[in-house]
Amino acid sequence: MRFQFSDCMLDLERRELTRGADQVSIAPRAFDLLAYLVENRERVVSKSDLLDAVWGKRIVSESTLTSHINAVRKAIGDSGGEQALVRTIARKGFRFVGDVTEMAYAAESAAVEKKPSRATPQPAQGQAHRPSIAVLPFQNLSGDPEQAYFADGMVEDIITGLSRLRWLFVIARNSSFAYQSHAMDAREIGRALGVGYLLEGSVRKAADRIRITGQLIDVCTGAHLWADRFEGASGDIFELQDRIATSVVGAIAPQVELAEIERAKHKPTDSLDAYDCYLRGLAHLHRGNKDAIEKALPLFHKAFDIDPDFAAAHAMAAWCYFWRRVNGWSEDRARETAEGTRLARRAVELGRNDALALTRAGHALAHLAGDFDIGIALIDRALFLNPNLASAWFLGGFLRIWRGESESAIEHFEHAMRLSPVDPELYRMKSGIAMAHLFAGRYDAATAWAEDSYTDLPSFLMTVSIIAASRALSGRLAEAQQAMEQLRKLDPALRITNLRKWLPINRDDNFAVFAEGLRKAGLPER
Repeated sequence: MRFQFSDCMLDLERRELTRGADQVSIAPRAFDLLAYLVENRERVVSKSDLLDAVWGKRIVSESTLTSHINAVRKAIGDSGGEQALVRTIARKGFRFVGDVTEMAYAAESAAVEKKPSRATPQPAQGQAHRPSIAVLPFQNLSGDPEQAYFADGMVEDIITGLSRLRWLFVIARNSSFAYQSHAMDAREIGRALGVGYLLEGSVRKAADRIRITGQLIDVCTGAHLWADRFEGASGDIFELQDRIATSVVGAIAPQVELAEIERAKHKPTDSLDAYDCYLRGLAHLHRGNKDAIEKALPLFHKAFDIDPDFAAAHAMAAWCYFWRRVNGWSEDRARETAEGTRLARRAVELGRNDALALTRAGHALAHLAGDFDIGIALIDRALFLNPNLASAWFLGGFLRIWRGESESAIEHFEHAMRLSPVDPELYRMKSGIAMAHLFAGRYDAATAWAEDSYTDLPSFLMTVSIIAASRALSGRLAEAQQAMEQLRKLDPALRITNLRKWLPINRDDNFAVFAEGLRKAGLPER
């Protein structure tokens, strides 16, 4: 359903807001807040109604709601003074008072007049010209919960292989894995992810034998378009994976030439033991907290100790050192910076055609070695190799922020969020968009995005700093000081004078904005 009001169009299916001919960047919860107000425009909506509907059972302050209302008004061209669209009702709540026209999609209108003989798979959002697929987590039938990571790794490698086909829109691994514990019909998941096809399957591992089953599902009809079973010894695991990827690609587009199918094959390492360590390390890394990174780092080291040519393991270890640095967790900053730089350069040397290795290593190099041109070039190379790699899009966005390209950075983050809409690393993307808005002088938008990120990971130092700075710059000093108290707890050593040692903000005007906001919020100069 789409809602038209004033010069705006609110598209609930595509989660897009446009004003005139321009698409408006709006934080996810601000979008949900606007949608709720528009859908309930016939009544006054109380603050508790909004908090329940948009934030669920999370505990958030009233100031968070206020900042999101401000972000909504700014996005639709309204203001607290005019209140032409969103009106505050004293001691009652809010009401959307604009004239709204509901508009169904053309396909929906046609369906009322004439029922098609066969449903056509709907493409992923924004990808009408390309086939789209999501690969769901494979069921672990080994009887050993500890082997679940192995099944997850199989799916990740299949996604990576499929993503090498530039014509195929592939939902990122982290978004499809969000449905790992959900008892939902496959077609419901497919529609939620906005894809035309789903791949699901199972892995049974016993001793040195592995059996893999897979089936391709048409989301619209529920028909099974393809199914197969593969069995072999553990040493042949990557060959089995390649056969699955090839069969899926063949089922979707049998006209694809063999050369392109071959490019769908990807083997990160020939050592299954090293790969086991790598997968275990990834499971920790995605949690993002200090304890998880401390557990991930030795696993990546063990992976490339077993297989010295394992590029992605080197890259992820380097990225762990970056993440320790950006959160103020480094125990020996100089030593960790040198070691992270060495590992990142080794990853680039080993993984010239490995998009994942180039992405994480390039991003780490930019931060640890201060070489942003090289970092962006490496991530751009990764996107050439795998245009559906969400992490390359959002980490490339961060490097563009630090180089002073805020609008380009926002485009990168938004593309990453379209590729992976329920990504566990979504908090990073939200925080990146918040920083870009802060540098662009859009303080309410910066606050809204940062507060969204904070609810996902309260320990992310950069997010808390953005909340403090943006609140202060928008005149909300008391709330900014509250955020500053949290910031000082996360990193007691942070000062205005060492900001650039923490975040590599290249442009002086951007640094001045950030520093002034933190200074107003109460961060000491020295």
